[in-house]
Amino acid sequence: MQLKPVDVRDQLSAETFRLEYYEPMRPVVIKRLSHDWPAYNKWNWDFFKQALGSVEVGVYNNTKSDAHTPINKADDYMQFGDYLDLVRKGPVGLRIFLFNLFTHAPRLASDFTWPDHLMKGFVKKFPMLFVGGAGSVTHMHFDIDMSHILHTQFAGRKRVLLFPFDEQHNLYRKPWEVLSFVNFEKYYDPHHSKLDFNQYPALRKAQGFDVTLGHGDTLFMPAGYWHHMEYIDSGFAMSLRALQSSVGGKLQGVWNLLGMRNIDTLMKKTVPAWWYNYKKDKTFEAAGH
Repeated sequence: MQLKPVDVRDQLSAETFRLEYYEPMRPVVIKRLSHDWPAYNKWNWDFFKQALGSVEVGVYNNTKSDAHTPINKADDYMQFGDYLDLVRKGPVGLRIFLFNLFTHAPRLASDFTWPDHLMKGFVKKFPMLFVGGAGSVTHMHFDIDMSHILHTQFAGRKRVLLFPFDEQHNLYRKPWEVLSFVNFEKYYDPHHSKLDFNQYPALRKAQGFDVTLGHGDTLFMPAGYWHHMEYIDSGFAMSLRALQSSVGGKLQGVWNLLGMRNIDTLMKKTVPAWWYNYKKDKTFEAAGH
């Protein structure tokens, strides 16, 4: 893999953001975008346990999906407060994602400001919380709705590996899914990495970015960007989503949600082994094997 660091900027004017990152579809970390938000100092483990501790949430383990796994299906359910207690005690390979905390505590929406000056199209009903214990992993994928993302880290550190959407074949994308066949765990550690360049040689050609996020860092992930995340420490982050400005981008997101995902789920239920092998053959063919 050929990796570059993500640009890091303290602040960005709307014009600079548009010209240098939004239109060219390049990721960037904005260090101080969140520093004026009440959430920057207010949101911590105790605050969330008190505000949302009794809410039941789905939790996800580190196991990569297989022939039978539908998209975004939780591995277990528990009360949010109990989960936070687990996370705070030490390393735990469980994470929460796509948790709309504002459905349960609408008052929290006043703790941050929508950055409408940077881009339009924010889906303001769906700000999402992501929580993970130290060592938990979000495996390589792109977001199914093809939205632009502003991902702000509020606690802990998180390492992020990013690739443009066009690298999909070098990343061995599963057809009809948003996932990669490759396990990128510990990609940065030559002694413990699970990357297998012999099985997946096209990975050597993939060009992407590597960045570590800390408290208050906001990562702009352009629509369709592949991302793999590893929690260095227990932590949580919030994602704000914005629809693409183009009609084509919006339609692609709708198709992924309503067409591609439903067809894939149906095939996994009816002919899982055949469907898995078919997709694997197509993936390796697309990667030039």
